[in-house]
Amino acid sequence: MDVSEAVSSRRSIRQFLDQPVDQAVLQRVLERAQAAPSGGNTQPWNAVMLTGEPLTRLVDLVADTIPQGLAAYSAEYPIYPAELDGRYATSRFGVGEAMYAALEIPREDKAARMDVFRNNFRAFGAPVLMLVHTPRYMGLPQWSDIGMWLQTVLLLLREEGLDSCAQEAWAVYQKQIREVTAIPDDHIFFCGVAIGWGDREAAVNSFPVPRVGIDEAVRWEGF
Repeated sequence: MDVSEAVSSRRSIRQFLDQPVDQAVLQRVLERAQAAPSGGNTQPWNAVMLTGEPLTRLVDLVADTIPQGLAAYSAEYPIYPAELDGRYATSRFGVGEAMYAALEIPREDKAARMDVFRNNFRAFGAPVLMLVHTPRYMGLPQWSDIGMWLQTVLLLLREEGLDSCAQEAWAVYQKQIREVTAIPDDHIFFCGVAIGWGDREAAVNSFPVPRVGIDEAVRWEGF
């Protein structure tokens, strides 16, 4: 698989097959991803790889917490800016409605939509969950570096035939995550990444996810 094919075939997978992932494959991916760029070669990314009993313990703990609603949320950063508007807001809310439409869940069926939301915190049934964190003093440039590393990981997973879903949603339950795995107190939790073999035939994994045209995002000067 070349880079273009990995980019075009990568998507956020929200239903995985019940099939384990070989640790040696993950080791290979993560070792190669260390070549990702970072300002001043700071390499500010840190991660914990969960599977088996620790992952089950986290999923169960969060399942017990979800009924507390917003009172249990403890995200250390705003996942979306309050000022989000225009094409950015349209893209964000549009993909959610497209997903529910693919699942044939109308807006008024709040219970069914909530069950789909809970799947976030089951890692969508993936056998592996990567938990990403970084020292609290890291700034915006280092967060950008982490994004470049994450994209490198996601594409290398595709090269191996694996699928993934980067999940900032886990940030709201960072306290529960810290109960299960020893993320240092002086680190901020960023996101989870569900990793496994995607069920590519599932409706939740096959609906169109449109991207804006480059003319909306890129201005050309001097060409």
